[in-house]
Amino acid sequence: MITFTEAQILAWVSPLVWPFLRVLALFGAMPVLAQRAVPMRLRVALAFLIAFCAQATLPPMPVIALDSPAAFLAVLQQVLIGVSLGFAVRIVFAAIELAGEIIGLQMGLNFAGFFDPATGGQTTAVSRFFGVSVSWLFIVINGHLLLIAAVTQSFQAFPVGPEPFAFLRSLQPQAWGAEIFRLGLWIALPLVGMLLFTNLVLGIISRVAQQMNIFSIGFPITLSVGLLGVLLTLPMMEAPFTMALEKMLAQFQ
Repeated sequence: MITFTEAQILAWVSPLVWPFLRVLALFGAMPVLAQRAVPMRLRVALAFLIAFCAQATLPPMPVIALDSPAAFLAVLQQVLIGVSLGFAVRIVFAAIELAGEIIGLQMGLNFAGFFDPATGGQTTAVSRFFGVSVSWLFIVINGHLLLIAAVTQSFQAFPVGPEPFAFLRSLQPQAWGAEIFRLGLWIALPLVGMLLFTNLVLGIISRVAQQMNIFSIGFPITLSVGLLGVLLTLPMMEAPFTMALEKMLAQFQ
């Protein structure tokens, strides 16, 4: 009769369970895969597959009894690191959507608001368009592969240990909020400048030719210039998005 001891079972399970929990927490917080349209069974299966395939590159995992307080702290650490990694990617997506909010505000399209099923809140047309575009761009540039590489390498930077909050001292995630405004304003600045120049021209026209109804022609002109600017600047979205994504993921490597 074949028998197994508890120490043997823990030695077999430990190298798989901690990466599985960290990857699963990442899939529950990252954009695209964290949407309601993605079934939970698919996330669990992908997390298990990635944890199993990454065994050759992962460092040795500590053997912790699953019914001990140290196991609870280790589980908490994996969940926090995985959620932090997904939150770092969401910061980049939020910055792109903030740029769309600012551009839509200058164009006058912020009146076109609708329900966003991904976030469960209200969003505007330009912000939603930027969000969908950057989601496709995330897949095209193999951003999901960058995330998998980052979560695998995070076991070198933040190994499994008894202190679940130790990584927060080096990451400082509370300072990531400034990245939203910095990157969002940087992306929206060319279009904001273009629309500001358009409004200045319309203001000069209203002073020179006062018989013209500037309110009736100002909105279509501003809207047309804004849509043209979005069309011209959209192909250049890849460079700042890729740079910001790599900068955020480098903190976990």
